[in-house]
Amino acid sequence: MIEKLAVNANVNLIYVETILKIIGIAYIAEFAAQLTKDAGQGAIAAKVELAGKILILAMAVPILTVIIETIINMIPQG
Repeated sequence: MIEKLAVNANVNLIYVETILKIIGIAYIAEFAAQLTKDAGQGAIAAKVELAGKILILAMAVPILTVIIETIINMIPQG
């Protein structure tokens, strides 16, 4: 269903897949952080959250690049 919506909206499927992966990383990192907090390991939980944020940022760079390029192309050059 998401693929069909992306095709209808003329969105590249690579970006949709990347966004879904980012959402998955966020859920897994949050789940792992909560498990470690429940085990009394708050320091490890903070490291898990940081690792999740770094992975999300690394995966989002191509999408952010396209957004910035689109904005630059919309600005008049004259």
